[in-house]
Amino acid sequence: MSIPNEALQKLLQEIESRVITSQQQIGITKAQMTSKNRDIRMLELTSKELGTLPAETKVYEGVGKMFVAVPRTSVDKRISTESGELKGEIESLEKRMNYLEMTFKNSRENLEAILKSGRA
Repeated sequence: MSIPNEALQKLLQEIESRVITSQQQIGITKAQMTSKNRDIRMLELTSKELGTLPAETKVYEGVGKMFVAVPRTSVDKRISTESGELKGEIESLEKRMNYLEMTFKNSRENLEAILKSGRA
């Protein structure tokens, strides 16, 4: 079975664009995961630092260009909530990464199979 050259060329271009898109998306997803992990690490360090302070220490949060005194419990609650949200986002990014890597792998295999069959 022989595929016409125009159809083969169009198929190759489509698979190649899928490979390139997958590579780009993998890079973007890795960068997002790195950023989220960095944010989690910052929250953990902040929580650890707050844990070393005496209970009566005043805590302030930035609001726009000013700082407002807030109860320490609300800061702890905000940190744990943000940390949980970030961990959830990382899980979804990991799933997306697995999907993108599978798409990339399958596209590469299809491209190689077509190129090998074209030589034979």
